[in-house]
Formats: sequence, structure tokens, C-alpha cells
Amino acid sequence: MSTLNRCIRIVQILLYYFNLIGLGALLLAATLAALPLLLAPRQLRQPVVQFGISAVCWLLLASLSACRLMYFDLRALDQLNRRRRLLLVPNHPSLIDAFLVLSRVPRAICLMKASISTNIFLGAGAHLAGYVSNRDPHGMFRAAIDAVERGNLLMIFPEGTRTTRQPVSPMLGSVGLIARKAGAPLQTILITTNSPYLSKGWKIWRPPQFPVYYRAELGRCIEAEATASATAASLQQYFEQALKLSIDPAMTL
Repeated sequence: MSTLNRCIRIVQILLYYFNLIGLGALLLAATLAALPLLLAPRQLRQPVVQFGISAVCWLLLASLSACRLMYFDLRALDQLNRRRRLLLVPNHPSLIDAFLVLSRVPRAICLMKASISTNIFLGAGAHLAGYVSNRDPHGMFRAAIDAVERGNLLMIFPEGTRTTRQPVSPMLGSVGLIARKAGAPLQTILITTNSPYLSKGWKIWRPPQFPVYYRAELGRCIEAEATASATAASLQQYFEQALKLSIDPAMTL
């Protein structure tokens, strides 16, 4: 590595940590600012907090792009803001995927892992925004179905966790069950990147090679089938046909 490239790499790493620290500070500040909303009615509180979460996501991506660390093509997601009563089902190559979608779709409600609800940076905001936790499976299904029946966009990662095999891991049947019970179609979202950054097992403090590229495109809208397993199989088949690789080192924007 030449001296110039080494200097560029050092600057990139410093900017990367600056953005991480800034994100942590912004999330804590936003959480404190939102706490008084606990006293507000749900109908008022949730849209305000959802918009705030979207703004934080947008600011992070804009800062990373301005620092020339990461570049994003997420324009296709803007179409979702005209939709209602829908399940959003992205593939999940990276931990940043939720940020990508939420930065452009403020009113999306997430189905989240129970561990997020106790996270000091994310837990309070997720609760105030009305996100659905999987801590209690029965309660999760009821809350998820209710959210869709009220006309919301519900985002679920149908792999259940970050992708562990290319192009996608096996799909869970729960997403099909929710879609069938709520009578709502599943809008697939195809996320691709050139980097394994924040893929399964990647620690957030480990900087990747820069720049990192992300693209999100709208895929096929799939109707729920008679059984959850059949819906999962349809999703599996579609994602495997639509994506050769979700992490492709040759990808550019």
C-alpha cells in the first residue's frame, strides 16, 4: 500500500468512527427528546416517532455519503409511500438494511427482535414508534396482523436474520402466516451491496474497505398462498431467481 493510499485509509477510518459516534449521540438525544411523548395518545405519538426514526436514518446515510464512505441508490423505495396495507419483505445481507428502508419510508412499522427492545440506543424509540417485538410469539402475530389491518406498511425480514448463504437464506413461514391472516400482499425488496460489511458475524466497530455501495429495488408483489409454507416457498423461489448475489464485490452504482 502506497503512502497516499495509507493516508486515505486512515482518514476513511477516522470518518467512519466519527459517524458511528455521531449516530450513537443522535440516537440517545432523540430518545430523550421523545420520552415526553409517552404521555401522548398512540395515534399522535407513533407517527411523530416514526418520522423521527426515519430522519435519523436519513441523516446517517447522508453523512456517510457526504464523507464518500458509502453510496446509496434507494430512489425506488419512495414509491412505497403511496401504498397502504402491505408487508414489506426485503432480503437481509447487512445490519444496515433496516436503515436503508426506513430512511425513505417513514411510516413503515418494523417487526423486530426482542433484543432491540432492551437496547439503550434503539429500544425506547422502537417502542414509542409502535414497532412489533417477537418476544411473545402469540402477541407478535396479533400485533403484526393488527398493524397491517390498520393500513400500515409492516417490514419483516423473511430470512429471520442476516443472510448466511447466497443469495438468500431459507424463508420463515411466519411471514406467510401474517400476510394470509391480514389479507395483505407481500412487496419484495431486493437489496444488493458490494461489501460484506455488517453481514452475519461482522462487528460494527470493524471498518470495511471503502467505498461501500447499496442499492434497493422493488421486486415482485406476491399474494399470500393458502399455507404459510407455500408462501415461504414462493418467496424463496422468487428471491433466488431475482438475485444472483446479494453481496457482489463487482457491484457499483
